Amino acid sequence: MKKLISVFCLLFVFLMIASVPVGAARAYQTYTYSIGGKALYSPDAYTAVKTIDAAAMGLTQKISNASDLVVDNEGNVYIADTDQNRVICLDRYYRVRFEISTFINDQGKLDTFHRPQGVFVTEDRYEGGEVKYAGRIFVCDTEASRVLTFTRSGEFDSVIEAPESELFGQDAIYWPVAIAVDRYDRLFVVSSETNEGIIVMTDKGEFTGFIGAQQSVTSVWAQIWKRFQTAEQRARNVTVISYPYNNIDINERGFIYVTIYASELVKKMEGAIKNQSTSGLYAPCKLLNPAGDEIMRRNGFWPPAGEVDYINEYNKTYDGVSRITDVACGPEQTWTIVDSKRNKLYTYDYDGNLLFAFGDQGTQLGNLEDIRAVAYQEDTMLVLSGSNTNQRITVFNRTEYGDALIQALHHQNERLYDLAIEDWKEILMRNSNYDAAYIGIGQSLFRSGKYAEALKYYKSAYDVDNYSDAYKELRKEWMAKFFLLIPIAIGLLCFGIGRFLRYAAKVNKRASITAGKRTYKEEILFVFHLMFHPFDGYWDLKHEKRGSIRGALTMMGLAVIALFYRSVGRGYVMNPKGQYSTIFMQLLVVVVPVMLFAVANWCLTTLFEGEGSFKDIFIGIGYSLFPLVLTVIPTTLLSNFVTSAETDILSVIVTLGFIWTGFLIFFGMMVTHGYTVPKNLVTTLGTIVGMAFIMFLAILFTSLVMDMVSFVRNIVTEVTYRI
Repeated sequence: MKKLISVFCLLFVFLMIASVPVGAARAYQTYTYSIGGKALYSPDAYTAVKTIDAAAMGLTQKISNASDLVVDNEGNVYIADTDQNRVICLDRYYRVRFEISTFINDQGKLDTFHRPQGVFVTEDRYEGGEVKYAGRIFVCDTEASRVLTFTRSGEFDSVIEAPESELFGQDAIYWPVAIAVDRYDRLFVVSSETNEGIIVMTDKGEFTGFIGAQQSVTSVWAQIWKRFQTAEQRARNVTVISYPYNNIDINERGFIYVTIYASELVKKMEGAIKNQSTSGLYAPCKLLNPAGDEIMRRNGFWPPAGEVDYINEYNKTYDGVSRITDVACGPEQTWTIVDSKRNKLYTYDYDGNLLFAFGDQGTQLGNLEDIRAVAYQEDTMLVLSGSNTNQRITVFNRTEYGDALIQALHHQNERLYDLAIEDWKEILMRNSNYDAAYIGIGQSLFRSGKYAEALKYYKSAYDVDNYSDAYKELRKEWMAKFFLLIPIAIGLLCFGIGRFLRYAAKVNKRASITAGKRTYKEEILFVFHLMFHPFDGYWDLKHEKRGSIRGALTMMGLAVIALFYRSVGRGYVMNPKGQYSTIFMQLLVVVVPVMLFAVANWCLTTLFEGEGSFKDIFIGIGYSLFPLVLTVIPTTLLSNFVTSAETDILSVIVTLGFIWTGFLIFFGMMVTHGYTVPKNLVTTLGTIVGMAFIMFLAILFTSLVMDMVSFVRNIVTEVTYRI
């Protein structure tokens, strides 16, 4: 009996454990984004192994409201502890080496920090085997409006006072909050109260200039009003030309990553994400060269701006775009940004492709609370987070999957493309939804000259731009191979079109001087005369009966076929998602507007002495649709042979086809009804209003019918239940 009870207890425990969701044991989920903006879960690239608090570091005081975290080339960790007015240096094992809280300044007096917020460490530079320039610790002593430098052992070195220049306003406040230093000891300082951009100066404090100013958001009304202001008024109402950045980092190539968040820019940032913009105008993350030019590549599906799906679909609450507050440069030109709103980390490659994102709010190991800074320590990621009065470092070790990613990027950066392809294929075996792997394989094949193979992988990742580049090179090979056949084919095509147009002109000329009933061929070919001679053409269409109902229906049918072919036959660069619509939908697209326009125009012109009948109006509209056929079909065919940079030309041609059709309808109705241009313009506008009114009545009538049907059905149901 006891054994039976034990077995039941073990079975109960097993069932309880099995009933716990798999995701419940995980602190966070790693993911990327699809081209549609939906999360695609992936293996973890980094996994949390431990947290290091002040006691574990060997500190007597807790870390309070720290603002920055950096790692030097030897793996030592530096923390700007703002509330405690100190800089903490830890060794690579996160034990305290020293603290800087007081120091003897250059005046020989005891000095302290005033809420330091930024720290940066340079490494020793060698020449001839000897240290030529010793590395230093740079600290932004924010509320003292200065930058302090110390030796790598923590001894005071120098004071870099606030820069002086006429470019600063008279009331300018210099509050350095973040700093980066390049290999030439140029200082790039972010001041929280400076709107002109990043401050650049030497390590002696000599001001060089501003770089990377963020453009302001000015309303349309303010821009118009400014044009009517005098020079004195514009001088008194100077528009802020920028918003201050909030953090900075610099990579091994001397390029500068900066982040920005301002409530005035939120709408612009939302628009950039929604439109998948590749512009850095209002981007929350920028990459600047030393001259201040924005050079960030944004080749991913979505611009590198943190969260993409920023509208919560479960309860329809609006979370808003990410609040980016820190950036850190990682291995193989990767970089990571912090979303302090969601406590998440987003890592991108140099081309702006999202490699992985992870993090979440919570107390479980791996979850984060109020992230303040992120830094890389070789293959480890360190995240500074926690409550203001008790902050700690969470240590994330790179996983085997993360190692595979970095190895693939390394081989790609070193141009070892065969090895990179193998790496990316291994990653796809672990994560088949990883679009960056398809792109990586495509890039490796492209750079190896295997353009046809690269197209397949770019197509799998919906990478239109890289697909176009590969196709362009492949097209060059085809053109070189068929160099003599291409001009011959073009010549034959032009010759055939010319012969056909001459034949149509001959048929139309013969039909114009003969009486009697028109043949179907004559009615169809008449459209080529009408398109180029609309005034004579529509006169003949009405008075000489050169067209017919069957001819108009034929033109409408051709328009339906042309639009349906455009829906299903567009090339990959113009339709990467493979979207299409049915021929029934295209039939509605053509027939409904034509009938609405014909009915509304006939009703209106009957009241305003129009000479055309409903039949004349319908025939005139039907024949006016043929320019769509002539532009849509060829451009759809050509869309299979163009690159993304050339699609605008095809779009312009199609637009011209719609304009041509509109032109024919307008002047066709004018000739049909015998109106002047002003009267026809008023009638056309009235027709459009009439179309809207008819649609409103149709929707209202449909709604009433549906309500009546529902009412009758409910009565029948009620009677059935009672019987």
